Amino acid sequence: MSIFSRIKDSIFGKKEEAPAPAASPSPVDMANEAIAVAAAAAPAPLSEVDVEAALDAMPGADKLNWRSSIVDLMKLVSIDASYDNRKELAHELGDADYSGSAEENITLHKQVMKALSDNGGKVPASMLD
Repeated sequence: MSIFSRIKDSIFGKKEEAPAPAASPSPVDMANEAIAVAAAAAPAPLSEVDVEAALDAMPGADKLNWRSSIVDLMKLVSIDASYDNRKELAHELGDADYSGSAEENITLHKQVMKALSDNGGKVPASMLD
């Protein structure tokens, strides 16, 4: 699993996997299941995950500068913030020349917030600029 996926799952939560199908359902069971699936497939309004609220609610959020620090953000979601992991994250988000400088860490934090926004997260504009 990618570093970004781990960050996203920590904030958004993991999606439940569908249960395994039962062995040889009867035609009546199959018809009832088809009706249930059709009802469940009705369009539901998309709800954005409030990234700031989700992160603020995590234990230790008040002791970390996660709003601007990629290292603290990674610590908050229980991911090792080592140089190697930050470099891997930068590569996932398109920065092949990441060297770990302070400026690059600021940019990496903004890239993560942008990617969270692109994946259904509600991120304050101050974290995207």
